[in-house]
Amino acid sequence: MNDATEPRPGRSYGRLDRPSAQRTVARGHFTDAARSTSPGLRTSDVDSPAPHAHTEAELAALIGLLTAPRSRIRSVAVGHGRDAESVDAARAFVRCWLDLDKDVLVVVDWPEDAASWLRPARRLTAQSPDAWVLAGAPRGVARLTRRLRRSTDWAADRTFGFASLGTPRLVELAGAGTVHGLRGACADGGTWDLRRGWTTCYEPPDRTSG
Repeated sequence: MNDATEPRPGRSYGRLDRPSAQRTVARGHFTDAARSTSPGLRTSDVDSPAPHAHTEAELAALIGLLTAPRSRIRSVAVGHGRDAESVDAARAFVRCWLDLDKDVLVVVDWPEDAASWLRPARRLTAQSPDAWVLAGAPRGVARLTRRLRRSTDWAADRTFGFASLGTPRLVELAGAGTVHGLRGACADGGTWDLRRGWTTCYEPPDRTSG
């Protein structure tokens, strides 16, 4: 890394292969097509791989974020893409959350190329949950979050995602301002957050303690 001390406008940041003691930050690059945050982005411009199957460590880390000390999160709305991995991840989260005697207000799904994102956005926010949990590919989630930001009282800093969303690709497609504050879990049990165009990944607690 040469000059990654401060984020620059129009840049995204992701994870290094060689982690530091507690967190890893690396610089990514926009393509020309991905600079736009318009809802009309062409499908060919925003293709992204389907999410991988979630891990137990990932699910545990996600639950840990939502139940951290002093957290007052009880009710959640869950949204997911229709690929098998996202469906399974959402179902696993719902089971764990209900086992904690907490509330799932609604579960909403969407196709990657929905004709309108207003309906899922309104369903996710209609009952004013304490937090939102999302599982899906960056392409669909980017379109959803842009609509959520424009048309509802949704808040990115009360939104949590699986590992597939902890990527500079989501920042590129949704826009840094749209997803600023969104947090989530990594497949290895670490966590990530999106802030000011940076994607920062944190090592699992057992790798940073002692």
